[in-house]
Amino acid sequence: METYTNRSGASGISAYEIGADYIRVRFSSGDTYKYSYRKAGQSNVENMKRLAIKGIGLNSYINNNVKFKYD
Repeated sequence: METYTNRSGASGISAYEIGADYIRVRFSSGDTYKYSYRKAGQSNVENMKRLAIKGIGLNSYINNNVKFKYD
């Protein structure tokens, strides 16, 4: 997994892994969740990938758009 940059300094995310049709997110608690095209939708997953790479906004995006849409 790649370390999440956490540019805001306030994120609950510590790492992520990007796949062709999913993103796996590890939270500071140690819990890891996989968000796939199938459950979260292609648009949401692609937005999450962009935010993960930028290192800002991913935690908020998850809370506002896909909180319980993990596999």
